[in-house]
Amino acid sequence: MLVTGKELLDHANKYNYAVGAFNVNNMEIVQAIIEAAEETNSPVILQASQGGIKYAGIEYIAALGKLAARKAKVPVALHLDHGTDFDQVMLCIRHGFTSVMIDGSKYELRENINITKKVIEVAHAVGVSVEAELGKIGGTEDNVTVDEREAAFTDPDEAKLFVDETGVDYLAIAVGTAHGVYKGEPKLDFDRIKRIKELVGIPLVLHGSSGVPEDSIKKAVSLGINKINIDTDLRIAFTQAIRDYNEKNPKNIDPRKVLAPAKEAMKEVIKEKMHIFGSAGRA
Repeated sequence: MLVTGKELLDHANKYNYAVGAFNVNNMEIVQAIIEAAEETNSPVILQASQGGIKYAGIEYIAALGKLAARKAKVPVALHLDHGTDFDQVMLCIRHGFTSVMIDGSKYELRENINITKKVIEVAHAVGVSVEAELGKIGGTEDNVTVDEREAAFTDPDEAKLFVDETGVDYLAIAVGTAHGVYKGEPKLDFDRIKRIKELVGIPLVLHGSSGVPEDSIKKAVSLGINKINIDTDLRIAFTQAIRDYNEKNPKNIDPRKVLAPAKEAMKEVIKEKMHIFGSAGRA
């Protein structure tokens, strides 16, 4: 069933687990996410980045997401990941997204607050949940790039001010993760997560989570992370499965035979994540 992000994450916040938000680009990825969610009885978030929307088209992404959610036996939210301008966010709302992110993290605090409030005013009026970001998460995700030197951890006091003034539903924070493939093992600032959670109380979001060790993820969840974004791990599983199949079957010309094992590989990764996040059995 199609639900709002707030419905999913308020429950996760209350019962201290995290919901996985998995980036989608095509039908097989959507199917892998939904099948994994149903097999683990887990709530889930299908999210589309600017790159995903540009690749597939907003109409296809929205139609795939809404169809999958309506047919699913578990609650599913359809989310815009890293929306960077008001018009793009409104486009996704008009196409039936139930959750949107307005990423004003590149701006100074006051401007980020004002941009977020403008989006919330419209989104909340039509029942759509809103995520914002405070602090700068390093790395690259589609069209959004933050140099490591410009990455900045979220200030707990600024987070409280931001949440109090905007009324945002959930907040992405910068605590040591990065988008893309890690060069070394990421070191999360657990004390910062704990302090921010104590001050704001709302669901917190961890971006750049692919490649973060399992024990670090579990600890972050125990301290108040309720939404965890995964993209790179799915890309790796997808492309590796395709390489493996093509090496063993060089004469194959049927794309279905290539994509089927890729979908299964992604599904296994997603199921594992759902157990780590604590969302399995929560639907």
